[in-house]
Order: sequence, then structure tokens, then C-alpha cells
Amino acid sequence: MISIHTLPGVPLIAPGDDLGRVILDALGVDGLALRDGDIIVLAQKIVSKAEGRAVPLSGVRPSFAAQDLAARCDKDARLVELILSESERVMRVRRGVLIVRHRLGFVLANAGIDQSNVDQGEEPVALLLPLDPDASAAAIRSALVKASGADVAVVIIDSFGRAWRNGTCGVAIGCAGMAGLLDLRGTPDLYGRELATSELGLADEVAAAASLAMGQAAEGSPIVLLRGVAYGRREGKAAELIRPLEMDLFP
Repeated sequence: MISIHTLPGVPLIAPGDDLGRVILDALGVDGLALRDGDIIVLAQKIVSKAEGRAVPLSGVRPSFAAQDLAARCDKDARLVELILSESERVMRVRRGVLIVRHRLGFVLANAGIDQSNVDQGEEPVALLLPLDPDASAAAIRSALVKASGADVAVVIIDSFGRAWRNGTCGVAIGCAGMAGLLDLRGTPDLYGRELATSELGLADEVAAAASLAMGQAAEGSPIVLLRGVAYGRREGKAAELIRPLEMDLFP
């Protein structure tokens, strides 16, 4: 049986906070201890906040390119400048929409930069994705394994829109201690037929399940414990889920 459990009592996260300690404290509040095979799932926002990825827009000076794009998509030029700084390529521009290929390979709106659930204070603030979410997941996992002795996995998730589908869905942007992509090719189906093309986006499925429990607005549940997921024990990364450009059928 798979269980999905939001951890209570997670404080507001500030730059420099030890997320490993935050997770362990939250587990303690609920009387839980980590077990081998557990998966800890964290919302991207608390990882970005802990890593100091919040940027006040008052200190951003938009380039001419950012000003031009901002006029075309009706966005704050300072926000667009941050989006460009995090991106390799602008994919689509429409009024209210700016789709880019992020420097990490993700194709998404606004380079994943968000202003929701971020304390705006007196000046508007934007929150960028972690510099290296896979490395962030690995560091948090290392701290948890060291403190608890349990062989656990860590997944960092965000909400992305999807091509040809309405609505957002939880996806993995960082993971450690488990496969991001699970290769099922060569295994038999129910009738003994060998699977030829099946690859499972395992970390994304974990992300979608955890996202249901986290919510998207004011729920305040940024850390989830998944228990009972048969994910195997191999080191993996969320980067495995990004399709190489040479395999992109819709460049």
C-alpha cells in the first residue's frame, strides 16, 4: 500500500535554513521516523527560498530585449529580464504568455519564476528555480541519511503546464536516491510479450502524487512523505527526464 502524508508544522523558510533539519523536525512533530524506501518530496519554493533565490525586482535593470518582449507579452520588463537570464531560448510569445527553454533544459512558462507564496514586503520579489535542483536533492538526501540511517530518496517538484493539455501538474525538477526515468524495456507484460519502448517517468509520477497532497495555493504543506513506492535503489537524477534536443519531434 502506498501512503502519502503531508508533514505538519513546517515553518516559513528563510535563506540559509537547513532543510534536512526542517524535515526531521516536522517528522518528529507527527511522531514519524524515516524508514528505508521512504521518499521525501519538497516543493521547489522552499528549496529556492532556503538557497536565497528570491530576487527583488527593484534591483533589476531590464535590457532592450526584455523591454521589447515585455511589451509583446504584457509582463513587467524586470520580470522578463530575470526570465531571459534563466533561459537558453524563447520558444513562444503571446499576450500573457512567455514560454522558454530553461538553462536546465525544462520547457516551461516564465522560466519557472514565480511570485506566488513569496513574501512581497514593500517591493515585489520573484523566486527563481534552484541553481541545480538535482544537486540540492542530493545534499538534502545526504543530510537525511546521515541523521536517520535510513536509505531514503528525495524529490524536488514544481508545477508545469504541459503541451496539448490544459492545467498544471506536479513534475520532478530534482531527485536523488532513485531513478528519474525507469527503463522497463525488456521486461514482460501480462502475456509474456517483451516491452520494447516502455520507459516510466518515475520521479514525475511521484511528483504528481505528492502535488495532490501539497495543494497549489494557501495549504502550507510543502513537504510530503511517500511510503510504499517500489522505486528500486539506484542513483538517478531528474535530468534523465529531459528529452535530448536531437530527439525532439517538435523543435
